[in-house]
Amino acid sequence: MNPKNGAPMPAGLCDFKTEREIIRLIEDLGPVTGSQAWEKVGGDALTVWRTCRMSNRLRTRPVGTRYLRLDRRVEGFARLSPSIWREFLTYSIVGLSHDPAAMEQRRAALLEKIARISKAKLDLAYRVVCGLGNDLDRDGILEKELCFIIAGDIVYGMAHDVPRPERSTGKWVAGSDLDLVVIAVDDFPEHWMERLDDMIYREKYRLFMTPHLREEIDYVVKKMAKVREQMRFRTFKHMVACKILQEGTLLYGSERLFTAVKTLLKDKGVTERLHDLERKARAFRRHAEMLLMQEGLHEREIARLDLFYPSEESEEFE
Repeated sequence: MNPKNGAPMPAGLCDFKTEREIIRLIEDLGPVTGSQAWEKVGGDALTVWRTCRMSNRLRTRPVGTRYLRLDRRVEGFARLSPSIWREFLTYSIVGLSHDPAAMEQRRAALLEKIARISKAKLDLAYRVVCGLGNDLDRDGILEKELCFIIAGDIVYGMAHDVPRPERSTGKWVAGSDLDLVVIAVDDFPEHWMERLDDMIYREKYRLFMTPHLREEIDYVVKKMAKVREQMRFRTFKHMVACKILQEGTLLYGSERLFTAVKTLLKDKGVTERLHDLERKARAFRRHAEMLLMQEGLHEREIARLDLFYPSEESEEFE
């Protein structure tokens, strides 16, 4: 029987060789992350995930926050981040069912690590933007005409440092990127917009090329007129842009302008539409996990439904 739901466990979903290897690993090291478990046993990712989720002797505990991500490949566009596989690898603890105390201790340590990484990336983003502000600030324009908004994993306290390939070059970067949205008032001079874009690009290149950092900045610079257009919520790109503004927090610059953006989201009904998408994303996740724990689900079907592996949400920054 599967103690998690009281029903008979489907044959073949809990691989007993995989289970034994993971149990031995935990007996040697104590509770481990999903990534450590997979590194130990290798093989098919779904088999490892299913075994950890469905074994009577193992228990899997995710940590942190699940939040909305928009994905063209998913019907209705709404899914949750982290993906099922990323959540298992980076944000889950696998331990022995009979030793919850050890699991809780390891879970607390993982949460502390994630918080530390998130703070370090936020601090780095703030230093970068402060440097830009010192170069740009003429007669206090930042207090009136610009706001710098940080979004993505960092604002949820869910940043990670797992190396991953940067999209355009394939070179490795240090985990979660720094998602930066810069908004200017409508009459902000065009030559200053161009200069600002150039300055951020130079910082992006510097962080990417500095060996001990290898951080990636994804950014966009736009005026309020563009923001108002995106609030129409008529295209997928509009939806992504609004979702990023909805989750974003003020990093630097005009609080008045930042508040105006948040007020627009609410007044145009975008906030409620995004909340509805998040509700649909949570339902999709529950359905996906249920399907993945069924026998006979073919790999092609998993890929077609985009149930398991992570996706990129980059359209706002392209």
